[in-house]
Amino acid sequence: MSPRIFADRFTDRVVVVTGAAQGIGRCVAERISAEGGSVVLVDRAELVHEVAGSLERSHSITADLEQFAGAEKAIDEAHGHFGRIDVLINNVGGTIWAKPYEHYTPEQIQAEVQRSLFPTLWSCRAVLPHLISARSGTIVNVSSVATRGVNRVPYAAAKGGVSAITAALALEVAQYGIRVVATAPGGTDAPTRVVARGPSAQTEDEKIWYQQVVDQTVDSSLQKRYGTLDEQTAAITFLASEEASYITGTVLPVAGGDLG
Repeated sequence: MSPRIFADRFTDRVVVVTGAAQGIGRCVAERISAEGGSVVLVDRAELVHEVAGSLERSHSITADLEQFAGAEKAIDEAHGHFGRIDVLINNVGGTIWAKPYEHYTPEQIQAEVQRSLFPTLWSCRAVLPHLISARSGTIVNVSSVATRGVNRVPYAAAKGGVSAITAALALEVAQYGIRVVATAPGGTDAPTRVVARGPSAQTEDEKIWYQQVVDQTVDSSLQKRYGTLDEQTAAITFLASEEASYITGTVLPVAGGDLG
């Protein structure tokens, strides 16, 4: 089924989308653009410039959002280009390895948290001065129902942090007219990534561990399936829009009934 486009839903709105070179982030950026928004696509992959080139009213930035300096540079450039930021969608993240916790090295644990927690933590911090000055704005974080999932403890910890950021920050900034919300996607079908998150499963154990993730993801969904990019995008863009103006501090599971 083709996604329903709501014409002009984001007209006169500037939306920053991180992790926008592929997957959910790219789909969100494309939807925002189709619905009249000006969109800033941020990613560490050069592919983001090609994606932005196919969209109207767009600007692309390459940055390492795992570091505060990268997040601050990206947000300030986005603000400077369009003169304002109305919405920040924090989409960067994704599990790198899938295996029982006892098989993770300390370096891998740190890498998972660095990948899936800090880009949101840093980007929220970088955008706040702009939103507070404007006395308005929306932050949409992307958490995960994998906070209750097998073979991804460090990733679960990181995404649990994203959910906590959403709740705590919403309390702080409501006084400035700023909303902070999140989705928690379940398993999502997507094209093969052009830039891989991490090494593919090679050994027989790694293949078994990855299949356990897939099986648990499907079994935990009441609909017994993975979602689509369009289904994830629909929830994110709704929360980013003025239709969700009375929603803040909450995390919306988008996982076929799996609440995480």
